[in-house]
This record gives sequence, C-alpha cells and structure tokens, in this order.
Amino acid sequence: MSAGLAAYAVAEHNSRGRARVEPAPEGRGEFQRDRDRIVHSTAFRRLEYKTQVFVNHEGDLFRTRLTHSIEVAQIARAIARALRVNEDLSEAIAYAHDLGHTPFGHAGQDALNECMKGHGGFEHNLQSLRTVELLEDRYAEFDGLNLMFETREGILKHCSPRNAALLGALGERFLNKTQASIEAQLNNYADEIAYNNHDIDDGLRSGLITLEQIEDVGLVAEHLRAVRARYPGLNERRLIHETVRRLINAQTLDLIRTTEAAIREAGVETLADVRAASRLVGFSAAMHEALRPLKVFLREQLYWHYRVLREMNKAQRIIRELFEAFMAEPRLLPPQYLQRSREDKPRAIADYIAGMTDRYAMKEHRRLFSVGEP
Repeated sequence: MSAGLAAYAVAEHNSRGRARVEPAPEGRGEFQRDRDRIVHSTAFRRLEYKTQVFVNHEGDLFRTRLTHSIEVAQIARAIARALRVNEDLSEAIAYAHDLGHTPFGHAGQDALNECMKGHGGFEHNLQSLRTVELLEDRYAEFDGLNLMFETREGILKHCSPRNAALLGALGERFLNKTQASIEAQLNNYADEIAYNNHDIDDGLRSGLITLEQIEDVGLVAEHLRAVRARYPGLNERRLIHETVRRLINAQTLDLIRTTEAAIREAGVETLADVRAASRLVGFSAAMHEALRPLKVFLREQLYWHYRVLREMNKAQRIIRELFEAFMAEPRLLPPQYLQRSREDKPRAIADYIAGMTDRYAMKEHRRLFSVGEP
C-alpha cells in the first residue's frame, strides 16, 4: 500500500495501468505523470477561452472552463487528502473532466448533440475521453495521452448502456452497475461545489443577480447573515467572497463527514470493496435538501436570464451553421479533419467544432459566412 493512503484508495499497485505499457516515470508517480500530461495538453490550454456561463468576450474576470477546472482540482484535492485517497489521481481527473467541452458551454453541447442525432450523438464526457485517448497528438509512440485506466474512468462521469458497450473494460461499470473509485466519485461533487458557488460570484459580478435576491436563498442567506454579524459594515465585494468561501467550506466538510461515515458503515477495506458497494461519496440528506433551492435559483435567475439566453441562442446558431456548412462541403475542413472525415464525416466535424474556443468558433463562422473575411 502507498504510504499515507487508505487501503481502498487507488495506488500504482492496484491500478489497471495504461493501455500501452510504458517505462515507469523517474522522479514522479504514474498519476503525477497523468496530471502533467493533461496540464501540458493542447485541449487543456483551450479551456482558457471556453465559456463557463458567460461567453469569453463578455468580461475578463468571469470564470472560464480553465479557471473552473483549476477550482475543481483544488476542492477535489482537499477532499481526497481528508479521505486519504489518491490526491494526484483526483487532481488529474479534475483537470481533464471538461477537456471535451464545446465552445459556449452547455448551449454549445446541446446544439452539437442535436446536430449529431442520427450520427451517435454528442456528449462532452465521452468527448473528453476521446480527446485523451485519440485526439491529442503529442507523442511519437501513441495517439492521445495514454493515461492510467483510473484517470480515464474518472473522466467518464456517466454513459449510456449503448455507448458503454463500445468502451470495453472502461464501460463495464455502467453495464454491471458497479462503482468507480472514490477519487472519481468525489470529483463529481467537487465539480458541483465549484460551479454552484462560483456561479453565485459571477452572477453577482455581472449584475444579473443581486445581493437582495440571494438573501432569500436558504443556505446562502444563512452564511450571508453570519458574515454580516461578524463583520458589520463590510463592503459588498468582500461580503460576497467571504460568503462564497464559507459556502464552499460547509459543503466540503459535509461531504467529507458523510462519506467517511458511509465508508465505515459499508465496511469498505479495499478498492474492490469500493467498486462493489453502493455509491459512497455524497452529501448528507440535510445538505442535499439545503442545496436544492440554490440550484433552482441559479437555473431560473441566472442560467435562464434573458441576457444569458440571448447569447446562448446566438452561440447555438453558430454551432449549427458551422456543422451544416462542413457537412455540405467537408473540403472546408482543415486537412487533418478532412482526412478523418473520409472515415466518419459527422464525427470528424464534431471533433473539430468541440475543440474550438468561443472566439475561434465566432471567427470561423465569420470566415465561412461573411464576405470579405480572410
């Protein structure tokens, strides 16, 4: 067992390894190598210019897919350390979980999925996996990043039975109803903790939601009152940061305590026990219930705000029109995608579009549809 890790953590000795065997790394572990490969990948750098909620050109201070992934990694690593599971694996999964996301956030994904109906559909978790297994072309001896099995497993949060059947060993858990590692499970919640709380911050910064509105949202209101009581007269910017910080801390601690109790109650001792058990990582019933109004509030007041929807409507039109133009004339594709399109035209086009940043997609759209654009 690796020093300091719980017996049920993923470690090199109980890992299923890499699809292509490589010499062991020097001076770092296998999961550190995974993390480093992801951070140095082209797809990771592109996340800087991909939408989280607000389109990239709307402001410099809003979260992007890159800053979101870094925040998820920080939360995931803190939870992993508390649970004594593999921090390097947890961090690697966090950095990779959005690599396959389209430009323009979920609106872009929905539009591309609609375009791909009848061609296998599009789902960003599967695209993230496809990115690390095939599309990254950095290494002389293999396509993709040749990541460890457990890193790839953690990237795949959910999967339909039809797609799972095509993934071999990686898809087995979706067919036989077993679980992923603790490291993979905790990343799902680290992602949720990050976006719920930081979307509050971005929503307030944008002016689309107000402090007065969130005073009526139970869990937020509780921490907002506590901050005001302790720091009377605190300016609004610091008040928001202090409240969000406390919200993240409360959810993280609740997750750790609830998960520790679930592990004890299930009698989990090995990684095999984790896979055979019911899902172990999660919030308490009380926290789950407290988060419900916050999610409803963010959906109705921020994600469905008319200004956000207007931008998303434009974004979806860009995605659809790009897809249609390339389907009608694939010779408009760059050479590497044109070559791949000869085997599967719709999937090659989806790969190209999904890899675009927000501003590149807008520029490519102008190139194809605006007279005079180079």
